[in-house]
Amino acid sequence: MTTHYIDIHLLPDPEFSHAHLLGALVAKLHRALVHLRMDAVGVSYPQHVVTPTQQRSLGSVVRLHGPSEVLEQLMALGWLQGMRDHTKASALASAPAGAPHRQVARRQFKTNAERLRRRRMQRKGETAAQAAAHIPDSVERRPNLPYVQLRSSSTAQPFCLFIDHGPLQAQAVSGSFNTYGLSNSATIPWF
Repeated sequence: MTTHYIDIHLLPDPEFSHAHLLGALVAKLHRALVHLRMDAVGVSYPQHVVTPTQQRSLGSVVRLHGPSEVLEQLMALGWLQGMRDHTKASALASAPAGAPHRQVARRQFKTNAERLRRRRMQRKGETAAQAAAHIPDSVERRPNLPYVQLRSSSTAQPFCLFIDHGPLQAQAVSGSFNTYGLSNSATIPWF
């Protein structure tokens, strides 16, 4: 259960953009969770914003949720090395009793028509014209979710990790989290 939490605040920096620092922080956390093979650490972004006017931001706080011993083990790893001048971590604390819960999940979108066409050509052996006939430009979607820009460790290709904070729920749902601290089933306390 996600009974405890640690807040990691990103500090403003004149040399690096907020997006760059957030991407670096999330990448370091991801590598630490992979290294420790942890699936008990959830992540939320308590300052996230999504508005109808297309404003979207994850904010400046990354909140780690989990059992106290798991969070202590993670922080003892020293995964924030190199980010100490750019972050401030809070002390380990208990999540407030009676807080509502929510899922924080990754959402993936098939947003690039050209990429979809190339894949179809490879899989089905079609020509570019045939693939274009099956996949029109109208399939492209512009997601209105905040995201972190990361780089794949296997392909070195950049990608957007879209984050969806689900609706509030009265009851906690236990489960595991992926190596980004996200889950399509487990919830974290929301406060």
